[in-house]
Amino acid sequence: MKWQILAIGKPSLAYAKAGVAEYRKRLGRYVGVELRTDWKDTGPEKNSEALFAASEGSVRLVLDERGESWTTADLISRVEGWQMDGVKRVAILIGGADGHTEELRRSADHVIALSGFTLQHELALVVLLEQIYRVHTVLRGEPYHR
Repeated sequence: MKWQILAIGKPSLAYAKAGVAEYRKRLGRYVGVELRTDWKDTGPEKNSEALFAASEGSVRLVLDERGESWTTADLISRVEGWQMDGVKRVAILIGGADGHTEELRRSADHVIALSGFTLQHELALVVLLEQIYRVHTVLRGEPYHR
């Protein structure tokens, strides 16, 4: 299974770039992760259209503050299920400053909140990559998650 992270806007803060690079490097041992951040924030309508098109054929997870609150254990369970079901790709969609359209949220397989807090876009990306890494260490029985 491959991960596809589709985010509006590129990380520009030094700490975010370093965090993204670190977790992408770590994830390389476990799973393929495609990170696309090549879209400029042009508003929810156009952003959502671009993210929807780029995630065609994937299980779609839309990050939204109104979404379900998943724990790490919930994500691990979902990933195990997707692996058992032969899912080839999971796409995580991160919107711009004004979020996603209602239409995109309705078309998603899951709408999840990364936190009860509103997170700065670049920090959210680092947290997301860390959680994906954590999931894969747990699935391999490795001690990172302890």
